[in-house]
Amino acid sequence: MTSRRGFLRLGGGLLGLAALGPARATAVAEKPIPSSGETLPVIGMGSWLTFDVGRLPGEREQRTQVLEIFFALGGRLIDSSPMYGRAEEVIGEGLTRLGRPSQLFAASKVWTPGRWLGAHQMEASRRLWGVARFDLMQVHNLLDWEAHLETLQEWKAVGRIRYLGVTTSHGRRHAELERIMRSRALDFVQLTYNVRDREAEARLLPLAQERGIAVIANRPFDGGGLFPAVRGKALPPWAAEAGCANWAQFFLRSAVSHPAVTCAIPATSRVAHMEENMGGAQSPLPEPALRERMLRHFLSL
Repeated sequence: MTSRRGFLRLGGGLLGLAALGPARATAVAEKPIPSSGETLPVIGMGSWLTFDVGRLPGEREQRTQVLEIFFALGGRLIDSSPMYGRAEEVIGEGLTRLGRPSQLFAASKVWTPGRWLGAHQMEASRRLWGVARFDLMQVHNLLDWEAHLETLQEWKAVGRIRYLGVTTSHGRRHAELERIMRSRALDFVQLTYNVRDREAEARLLPLAQERGIAVIANRPFDGGGLFPAVRGKALPPWAAEAGCANWAQFFLRSAVSHPAVTCAIPATSRVAHMEENMGGAQSPLPEPALRERMLRHFLSL
């Protein structure tokens, strides 16, 4: 199967550091967290699969390099979970090697049944990351969410976390997520949203706007599944108007330009892909009419 790199060549040519010079000089688009007004860059970083590595020579150093370019290009929010194997440990080691970048917005999840076990798991995650506290702690895939939200509310009240939220993915449990959004005070929700999977547009994204909840879009590349759909296809000539130099940026910018989406969290283990992803964060984002054109174009392929 053609790699993501192959698709990006077709879309806009090979992007090395020199080609990213103008993108680096361009301001990073940010959006506010509705509950506080604090802003976040529209592109964050996920860590599912990509940071779950052992100790073979170069594996962890490569992930540190990914973190380094993420921060260098204006990134802040890094998302992980105990579910992701050794990802939190690898992130923590990388942050230590980089001198604990002050711009980090640390986001993780609780993923275990039981309030007592959840509290211990979150503390273990904090130690792995090496942070004084998490900026955002989320209930992963709604697992025992009622118990964990009680803990998170208490922790937020005393400053042990700054924000709280819940997550889901792959379009699962949307009805339950909607019920939680309507009944609980949430700072964030995390859900799947991309140019192909737009189910959240029907109810969840409008509800997030109504309730003042920030939205993190996971799987913005549909787990990599969007790239085969554009195999052998060049970007449309007008893609530059949307700030897109390759298909990765086309997919990311079509997601984060939705008014309800605060940021997207693509995951990668490659420095070159992180450069391309962060190139998708440039300001300004596509206007609504241009965004609709992007969505229609993908559907026509």
